[in-house]
Amino acid sequence: MNKIIVNSNAKVNIGLKVLKKRNDGYHNIRTIFQEIDLIDIISIEKNKNRFKFTTDVTWLGNNNLCVTAYKLMKRKFDISKVSIDLKKNIPRGSGLGGGSSNAASIMKGIRKLYSLNITDNELELLASTIGADVPFFIKGSVQLGEGIGDRLTPIIINDKFKYLIVIPDIVIDTPWAYSQIKNDLDSSSSSVNFAGLSKEKIISVDRLKFFENDFESIVVPTYPEIGEIKKMLIDLGAEYASLSGSGSTVYGIFNDDVYLNNALSYFSPKHKTFIANPL
Repeated sequence: MNKIIVNSNAKVNIGLKVLKKRNDGYHNIRTIFQEIDLIDIISIEKNKNRFKFTTDVTWLGNNNLCVTAYKLMKRKFDISKVSIDLKKNIPRGSGLGGGSSNAASIMKGIRKLYSLNITDNELELLASTIGADVPFFIKGSVQLGEGIGDRLTPIIINDKFKYLIVIPDIVIDTPWAYSQIKNDLDSSSSSVNFAGLSKEKIISVDRLKFFENDFESIVVPTYPEIGEIKKMLIDLGAEYASLSGSGSTVYGIFNDDVYLNNALSYFSPKHKTFIANPL
């Protein structure tokens, strides 16, 4: 095998509780990560002569997480140089985890391309050295994320539903969003809604409406349009609506296709709007 094509999936956060700031500069969090079928497409090909990275967007420089992931794998394993081509569909600054997913997909792709003897758990440990959300994308699906997002517990949402993803033309800087969170947050302020999830492992959509994203209190006053989108999703029949990560994506969960398609018509083409399935 000399070439492999990898689908790099986006994610949404179902609720996000920001806890105390750590000595390493990160914050501890609690969130539910949900992988969705909005994808970037990555081609990885063996290249004996030189490493090469190409992409179809102009805003992604050479010091990106794809390159970081490749360099990490090359340091750890006896592999040759590769050519990586990235086709982007997941918008930047959207809270959908595109960069983290790309990094994890590169790691999994190289493992397959070179038949490396490394488990998912070992790959997660390596991924945690790249970024806080990267480990989730090694196994994907639905997981409770704790710590900086690297302590992961698989869970199940036992209902059928679809997401409407609405992405306004706003780029939110994640470091800025975290800098606005009060540094005196304490683990005792943890939302009781997340308590016990690692033991339950199965939840219903009805329960999701109690999970809040702490970044909404930071982002909505600065970008009122985001609050308006969330309200409109609920008015249009979403069972649950939330900011994803630090934004700017707002999504609604729908279990009725009529409501879903009406909402799609309402938001598109004013905003980038996608129907996405949970994975």
